[in-house]
Amino acid sequence: MRNLLNFLVKYNNLIIFLFLQGIAFYWLTTGNNYHNSVMVKSIQSVTRGVEQRISNLRAYLNLREINSDLAAENEALKNTIEKLAKKENHRLTPVSDSISRQQYTVTIAEVINNSVNRQKNYFTLNKGRRQGLAPDMAVTVSDKVAGVIAGCSENYSVAISLLNIDFRVSARIKTSGYFGSLNWNGYNPQYAVLNEIPQHISISVGDTVETTSYSAIFPEGTLIGTISDVKKSGSDFYKIEVELFTDFRKLRYVNVIGNLQKPEQQSLEKQFQ
Repeated sequence: MRNLLNFLVKYNNLIIFLFLQGIAFYWLTTGNNYHNSVMVKSIQSVTRGVEQRISNLRAYLNLREINSDLAAENEALKNTIEKLAKKENHRLTPVSDSISRQQYTVTIAEVINNSVNRQKNYFTLNKGRRQGLAPDMAVTVSDKVAGVIAGCSENYSVAISLLNIDFRVSARIKTSGYFGSLNWNGYNPQYAVLNEIPQHISISVGDTVETTSYSAIFPEGTLIGTISDVKKSGSDFYKIEVELFTDFRKLRYVNVIGNLQKPEQQSLEKQFQ
């Protein structure tokens, strides 16, 4: 209390001056419409200026982030197309009348809705049938598995995420070529489980896991993750934990890949099932 009194005594002249200035300012702005209007406009002008600068700064920062993401996606898309082209060329028979057939189509789409905290996660894309998308198309991020298109409307699509307990993909260990089925266990969005790998083969933590071509959905060699833990179970197979390459919390732009030769392949395979 004594400190407060000392403060008031020490600065009493300044306090009285500011008090009187406040009263004069109030009378000036409320007692005169002109002055009141000028003051309101001045305050609004300053406020708009500050808001505009803040808006411009946010737009600038977001633009840089978007440009960076797009540049990375463009580079990844170029690499994906080059890899797909090499695979197609490799499969061509070396005869003079062979005709190159395009196998894959690639469409860039933006993720406009996404979930990672459920056991059955999906994400929504801003493109649909009108833009050439269809169910069972692969969805990748920079040549890494993200999900599969589950359904489409005219201008939107919903994809089942790899982070969905119903999602399965044929996967192999890159170093050995042994393949099995990969799925998510429903808990940690950074890890999945690779099943059906026999215990007699050698496996090392850090080995790369990628897709096979058996599903006819994902191009062969699409990256999934790296082996982070290997355990022997009571069966003949390992229990393998895979750390995923894709960060599903940061999904923004994706590549939707269609296999133009899938109907022919599946039609032929059905004849022998």
